[in-house]
Amino acid sequence: MSYIYRLIEEGEHQQQDFKTRIEDSKKIAKTLSAFANTDGGRLLIGVKDNGSVSGVDPQEEFHMIEAAAEMYCKPYVAFTTQIWKAEFRNILEVIIEPSKNRPHYALDESGDWIAYMRKNDNNLKVNGVMVKVWEHGKTLKPNDFKYTERERALFDYLHRRGKVAFKTASRITRLNFAHTEEMLAQLICWDVIAPEFDNGRMVYTLKPSDQ
Repeated sequence: MSYIYRLIEEGEHQQQDFKTRIEDSKKIAKTLSAFANTDGGRLLIGVKDNGSVSGVDPQEEFHMIEAAAEMYCKPYVAFTTQIWKAEFRNILEVIIEPSKNRPHYALDESGDWIAYMRKNDNNLKVNGVMVKVWEHGKTLKPNDFKYTERERALFDYLHRRGKVAFKTASRITRLNFAHTEEMLAQLICWDVIAPEFDNGRMVYTLKPSDQ
């Protein structure tokens, strides 16, 4: 089985998405930014959701992706392309690597710049906690962390309940939203807690101990 048929056989997943064709550069910018913000991925343009090959004009689709990456992503999302033949039709493969310049934002229909993550085959909007992780994670140092009664209350809750939503964390720690974002971002950067999606909403769980 050839490379392109093996990819199609995988179906859509966290690092792969099928598109019959790109009709709106602004909409596909969400997928580009989500791939760049997460683990990278690929678009196979000219493939239907069910995996059947429809084919495209690669040059036309390339210009649509280029517009999405340059005009509707901030900062620019780098990509490479490859043209494949399947069933005598052209498929354009668009490859996006995990970015070192996270967060990447996509311009939505309301004119707002939104950051997304890829989860399974969905692009999900992230909150300010993940933006802080991406923006400041490399500059945070473990010795900046202070274990107070606020953190103790949060950990006690997590041990009992398993997960906590942002507003609940703010209530438990008695911190305003800005300070709650900073605290949760620090705990994620130091591998103390992990962000997860629960019915499209971001929640936080304790990471398993190595011991």
